[in-house]
Amino acid sequence: MDVAQFESNTGIIFKNKDLLTQAFVHRSYLNENPSFRLNHNERLEFLGDAVLELVVTEYLYAEFPNPEGELTAWRAALVNAKMLGKIAEKLSMGDLLLLSRGEARDKGKARQVILANAIEAFIGAAYLDSGYKTVSNFIVAHIIPELSSIIKSQTYKDAKSMFQEIAQERRGVTPRYAVLKEWGLDHAKNFKIGVYLNNELVGEGDGVSKQDAQQEAAKDALKKLGWG
Repeated sequence: MDVAQFESNTGIIFKNKDLLTQAFVHRSYLNENPSFRLNHNERLEFLGDAVLELVVTEYLYAEFPNPEGELTAWRAALVNAKMLGKIAEKLSMGDLLLLSRGEARDKGKARQVILANAIEAFIGAAYLDSGYKTVSNFIVAHIIPELSSIIKSQTYKDAKSMFQEIAQERRGVTPRYAVLKEWGLDHAKNFKIGVYLNNELVGEGDGVSKQDAQQEAAKDALKKLGWG
């Protein structure tokens, strides 16, 4: 799929085409192509993550009278790496990724994280190029529609959400997550995360993203505390 077709599919025509290209430049690509004219997409991803969360939060607040805890769980299920990776795949963002040869061959969980990061970077790039309203329209058109299936199937009740709900009910404490260890190359990080109730470490988990590791830590805590 070419760039023009992608722009047509997303409904966003970029004035600055370099911004669009940069949204799909993975760090590993620059390792093999150090003279490439653009930087990798991580700063755009940082920006896009914040814009995405704000748009989704505004939408949920405006459309649903549900309590804060439930809205937080819905939002987490909507913007996690698994869901964003699936949406990026639907939009054929994988066709535009600039990756190292090794990363291009990987079709597993790491690829899902790369796609999730790419859609966040795309949102950041579109925000800079076209503004908040354009990006909000994109998110409402392509990401928000997944919400109905999340609510219907109750997939928002993941381990992290469940652990928070039970911890607040039984201990009156909101769990706190912290990175205990990280390893691997910059473009293929692994994380060990601990979850704490006050200062007590109650669970640990590993993952290829912080979100995945947090889920594993929450599962571990539920099991160890006998709350699962």
